[in-house]
Amino acid sequence: MTTPNPALRESATFDRGVISEIQRAAETGIYDIRGWGAKRKLPHFDDLLFLGASMSRYPLEGYREKCDTDVVLGDRNAKFPLHLDIPITIAGMSFGALSGQAKEALGRGASEVGTSTTTGDGGMTPEERGQSKNLVYQYLPSRYGMNPDDLRKADAIEIVLGQGAKPGGGGMLLGQKITERVAGMRTLPMGVDQRSACRHPDWTGPDDLAIKIIELREITNWEKPIYIKVGATRTYYDVKLAVKAGADVIVVDGMQGGTAATQDVFIEHVGIPTLAAIPQAVQALQELGVHRKVQLIVSGGIRSGADVAKAMALGADAVAIGTAALIALGDNSPRYAEQYEELGSAAGFYDDFQAGRDPAGITTQDPELSKNLDPVEGGRRLANYLRVLTMEAQTLARACGKSHLRNLEPEDLVALTVEASAMARVPLAGTTWIPGAM
Repeated sequence: MTTPNPALRESATFDRGVISEIQRAAETGIYDIRGWGAKRKLPHFDDLLFLGASMSRYPLEGYREKCDTDVVLGDRNAKFPLHLDIPITIAGMSFGALSGQAKEALGRGASEVGTSTTTGDGGMTPEERGQSKNLVYQYLPSRYGMNPDDLRKADAIEIVLGQGAKPGGGGMLLGQKITERVAGMRTLPMGVDQRSACRHPDWTGPDDLAIKIIELREITNWEKPIYIKVGATRTYYDVKLAVKAGADVIVVDGMQGGTAATQDVFIEHVGIPTLAAIPQAVQALQELGVHRKVQLIVSGGIRSGADVAKAMALGADAVAIGTAALIALGDNSPRYAEQYEELGSAAGFYDDFQAGRDPAGITTQDPELSKNLDPVEGGRRLANYLRVLTMEAQTLARACGKSHLRNLEPEDLVALTVEASAMARVPLAGTTWIPGAM
């Protein structure tokens, strides 16, 4: 093995990754498509710390004093809001992007711990509906698989205006994943690449959206909560418009949110970090006098109970996880290290979800690969992971003297960096200074 010359200096602008991408583009003439989410380093929840109770605050004893975790979503207008045992939900991921076994496993795991899962582009599968105690039905610009009967079968409806990984852009599903069943559900030809629309075809602004929300309420007899999901960009204004259009719940997805397939340039260069989006959303809700009345769900890079607790301290009512849920099912597991190597990747690095060759059986439509995921075992693993997230969040809340996760507040947090302090609007640790605050 040749030892690199210590005098060699790598360019910060044209590092080896950039050089490799320029060469790939020059050879192929096409842009790079991948899954996952932003890989660049961004201010995130790790840049915040909790101020545990000591003398001036009174902590709760973990073995004797309760810390509740339940949340009600959608009680602004719906006859039947969702009552969840934990404030951690499963984000929308489509059948097509995911295998049928994966969708079933998500439903099983979420139901076991009393939370909800979400459909995604492409419609509702019987396996998912059958295993999901609380199922949110996504209403997307593509309208793939949408029908009024499934709207009525759902427990809530999520109108998707944008996704954190690609706000302003539509989804992709390449032809190798459009099997006979997927094509039938989406009314598409088999084996042909599909690109979803980036905006809804029957409205151009908030007034049209308000009319559509009334239509959906009438179709479902005013029973179902209506969510509106936006990719985090102009979050303050988008949240205000969504509330005025009639949303019961707002979902804000930061740029660390994952995707099954889109352009790499989109993932890395569009949107704002989750940490920056939450305070903007909360400010908008507070100014309208509806914070906690219109619930806020935050997604995009949630990995641990600490992330859950920090998002809630900043003002979220609940969070949603996507990428982390797939990892819990077995995605990127060292168990399949040899198979990932054969694909030119490695466990922990695999992101070519669009190719449909996932050896874990999660992001594939290949029946042989799909067999590698046991939905019952996958559901058990997901339920275990959700329980751990919940217990971790409770541990932190008790340390701050809180008897419910929703009682966490910005006062419980400080920031480690100037950037995180400015974005999260909490003081820099050891000071009372919030950059940019008046």
